Amino acid sequence: MLKLLGARQLGRRDEAKVLRVLGADPVASCMAAARVEEFGLSPHTFPGELWSRGGPSSSLCYSGPNVMPLCGDAGDMRAFADRVTRTPRKCSVIVGRRELTMPLWESLTPHWGPARELRFEQPLLAISTAPAIAPDPLVHTATPAEVDGYLAAALAMFIEETGLDPTTHDGGNAFRQRIEQLIGSGRAFSRYQDGELIFKAEIGALSRAVGQIQGVWVHPEHRSAGHGAAGTAAVVDAIVKSGRTASLYFDDSNVAAGRTYDRVGFTRVADFSTILLD
Repeated sequence: MLKLLGARQLGRRDEAKVLRVLGADPVASCMAAARVEEFGLSPHTFPGELWSRGGPSSSLCYSGPNVMPLCGDAGDMRAFADRVTRTPRKCSVIVGRRELTMPLWESLTPHWGPARELRFEQPLLAISTAPAIAPDPLVHTATPAEVDGYLAAALAMFIEETGLDPTTHDGGNAFRQRIEQLIGSGRAFSRYQDGELIFKAEIGALSRAVGQIQGVWVHPEHRSAGHGAAGTAAVVDAIVKSGRTASLYFDDSNVAAGRTYDRVGFTRVADFSTILLD
């Protein structure tokens, strides 16, 4: 298909090609791959849309609750921007490899700008072997009985990182449902001390090849004591033992987080950028 054409929505007949493309860049495309693997590309089941201009191997973009460019050149990013602005905006985040995300945002800025926050440099890290430090043996998969305490910690972290309160729109129902879903699927991890939750993290996206860690949080009164590194090592250990690579990304300005992940044994494989929208 000529790239002179605009971006088109992909469907079930494209699924095998899409999975091959995502599999060639498994760490950076984990979030999209997890959705395709779970739901397929039927428009009746897939949560969002995948677009291409000239075929999945040369250009690919996910559009749903967030927009994630996956491959393509500057012309593809302009075509994706044109496609996404044809309808009212549904997403609040644009995220992906920096070399794709920033050109896409440049085309979107006249329509959606300015950004509420631009996180330009976010190292994307990965580890496929045992962590370099001992995992915290007290970190465990969170249970449904822990949901209220876990939710409180997740809310505190969300507000601390974004400055926004996710309970203002629907009373926090969607946020709570997401936490309950992560706990119910065994993808939330917690650690207690004297009955108090002091560490938590989640596997936010889980493809066949990669588990992407998110929401790493240590109680403010217990920071600088090594809980972040040992707790993250426990989550990494669980992912690697499942036969997957563990990954995460973080804002480069968070120097303490960078030191923590270095201790665990992560290596930098790419750079992400994230644009947060109002």
